[in-house]
Amino acid sequence: HSSMILLPALSPSPKVRGTHPDCSVVLHFQKQEAECLERIGSESQTPALPGQEGCPTEWDGVSCWPALPLGQSRAVACPDILNVFKKSEGWIQRNCTKWGWSLPSPPYHSACQLETLSSNDTEAKARHFVTMKVLYTCGYSTSLAALLLAIGIFSCFRKLHCTRNSIHIHFFTSFILRGTAVFIKDSVLFSDESIDHCTMSTVTCKAAITFFQYSVLANFYWLLVEGLYLQTLLLLTFTCDRSYTWGYILIGWGVPVVTVGVWVLTRLQYDNHGCWDDYSSPYWWVIKAPILLAIFVNFLIFLNVTRMLAQKIRCPDLSKTHKQQYMRLTKSTLLLIPLFGVHYVVFALFPEHVGVDARLYFELVLGSYQGFLVALLYCFLNGEVQAEIRRNWGKWQRSMESNVFNLATQDFTA
Repeated sequence: HSSMILLPALSPSPKVRGTHPDCSVVLHFQKQEAECLERIGSESQTPALPGQEGCPTEWDGVSCWPALPLGQSRAVACPDILNVFKKSEGWIQRNCTKWGWSLPSPPYHSACQLETLSSNDTEAKARHFVTMKVLYTCGYSTSLAALLLAIGIFSCFRKLHCTRNSIHIHFFTSFILRGTAVFIKDSVLFSDESIDHCTMSTVTCKAAITFFQYSVLANFYWLLVEGLYLQTLLLLTFTCDRSYTWGYILIGWGVPVVTVGVWVLTRLQYDNHGCWDDYSSPYWWVIKAPILLAIFVNFLIFLNVTRMLAQKIRCPDLSKTHKQQYMRLTKSTLLLIPLFGVHYVVFALFPEHVGVDARLYFELVLGSYQGFLVALLYCFLNGEVQAEIRRNWGKWQRSMESNVFNLATQDFTA
């Protein structure tokens, strides 16, 4: 009759550092394995006494099984860290036989109620992420091309030079930075499959994440500047005053610099682990709170501008031309404010592990086309831009026709 020894579950450290729950599990087991191997090493240096046959301490990939005399059994509980995936209070038993340790009974996936992924499931998930990466790579590439073209159009035509279009150029630039930051982040973090992302903690990867966070912040704050400028236009009745330009630049580029600076110092001081892409960290609120503030202020601007616009359109003293001008200037920004803010607010209110697929789809796939949408609304569909392009195109055509006529005349007279 064999006796059974019950061991308490291997308790995880009070706070496991990692990139996300999956990495917390990986890092926890790496720590447990190191402790177990250290124990095995110390036991191997102590010679066994005669007649003390049994099974030596063993690490099976999940639990550390201390040495056990022959014929006895030992049971351990499911590691607490696995509760990240599913709450379970199962026990796993192994016997010490003359052939060594027996297999775990019941198996870990059964005792701890863990889902087992078949090779088909793993391949399907890998294909899903590859497809998503192709989609957002196409999206960001399309957006970058459209934004660069839009900046070129605003810069080339002198008649399009004013404060409003200057703000648009800054807004476009923030989208270019965001797209570039995504490509840099992917190349640093995921280009080499042999790198363990959970334990990666280099200056390069931290710099890539910092640049990405700055570009996201700049994106939201330049949208806020678009809203502020629109409100200023309505209050001051269409002014192209440049006195506010430096204030807008300080808001659009300066606030993100200060915010990211505070976040970097906070991470260096209190949580300098991993690649700083741990969205479950409490210090993530240093980035998240200013973005939510920008969205909230923009929402208030949205309501106020809508109210002011309704008042001006109903005003009997305002000409039809002025009413059309108000509508033309406000429609793009009024569309973008709720469009860019709603999904971020929705996801910010839920934990990071909730709705991961939907979050990835909105933030990566749909988010990658936001730059293209901005270029379309502010530049390509802008009547003022279209009229200027048509005017210059006609001027160029007339110039070409004149040159061809002059060449033909010269040939004829020669």
